[in-house]
Amino acid sequence: MGRIVLDKVEKNFGEVTVIPPLDLEIEDGEFVVFVGPSGCGKSTLLRLIAGLEDVTGGAIRIDGEDATAVPPAKRGLAMVFQSYALYPHMTVRKNISFPLRMAKLDKAEQDRRVEQAAAVLNLTEYLDRRPGQLSGGQRQRVAIGRAIVREPGAFLFDEPLSNLDAALRVGMRLEISELHERLKTTMIYVTHDQVEAMTMADKIVVLQAGRIEQVGSPLELYRAPRNRFVAGFIGSPKMNFLEGPEAAKRDAQTIGVRPEHIAPSPSEGMWKGRIGVSEHLGSDTFFHVHMEGYANPITVRSGGEVAMHHGDTIYLTPDAERIYRFDDKGLRIV
Repeated sequence: MGRIVLDKVEKNFGEVTVIPPLDLEIEDGEFVVFVGPSGCGKSTLLRLIAGLEDVTGGAIRIDGEDATAVPPAKRGLAMVFQSYALYPHMTVRKNISFPLRMAKLDKAEQDRRVEQAAAVLNLTEYLDRRPGQLSGGQRQRVAIGRAIVREPGAFLFDEPLSNLDAALRVGMRLEISELHERLKTTMIYVTHDQVEAMTMADKIVVLQAGRIEQVGSPLELYRAPRNRFVAGFIGSPKMNFLEGPEAAKRDAQTIGVRPEHIAPSPSEGMWKGRIGVSEHLGSDTFFHVHMEGYANPITVRSGGEVAMHHGDTIYLTPDAERIYRFDDKGLRIV
């Protein structure tokens, strides 16, 4: 079981409030991602759940039991950190079994759990190697294996892929998602990368300055952001925002439209602009279009075979059904 409830949980460091009182429910078996910019409080919130930080106020309940004052080792949770924290002199087998040896489990049970975790993580052939003989992705799998053998009620991941290169990050992202499908165990995952959040989560918690801006599935946040912050954070490339006449004619302070919801044309359209930088990615091309009266360029997503270039005049037509309106407080106007 791994249902976790935060009830008006608050965290202060001295006179500074980093997590104002917040409520959150994480259901058993969910893959929940905390996402937000650096300094938004996502890692602090994870550490509060793990018991590595004391709460200033409120309560944390795990499977219905008050765990607010329970030591980390007794919460039934397993944490995987950004750094692998492996013992270089130990084999993979001994690194994975370390928490079981500390818990004084019998040798047969230790071996069973280690072999099972190694099979799940494709580490069986590396059990007798040392961390220095492994790739970064393999070392991260060892760290995850050390968490799996504890058979926790929930896994807590604190930016576990930040130290990997781009290709390894994609591979490990898929492996962790597959792991969740196999184990069906609650997972809470912290990242600043909204692409990781969108591709891995059942439920995303968007944080800013310690506050929860919105909670929902990836598509809910993409299609129906509550405010300008969420709209600008979820989606890649990020949403375009325009103020001035285009917003005023729609009774808004700001309008937003995603790059994929703007149709480009060399001859006709609603808005006229000039192509600046173009990013050619093969299947897609991203045009950064400069429009008169707007300081920031508008990003437009198009097919990879578009015959338009730097300096060309371009016409843009946004999808009228997918223009978002925001008021002067940044809240979405529905």
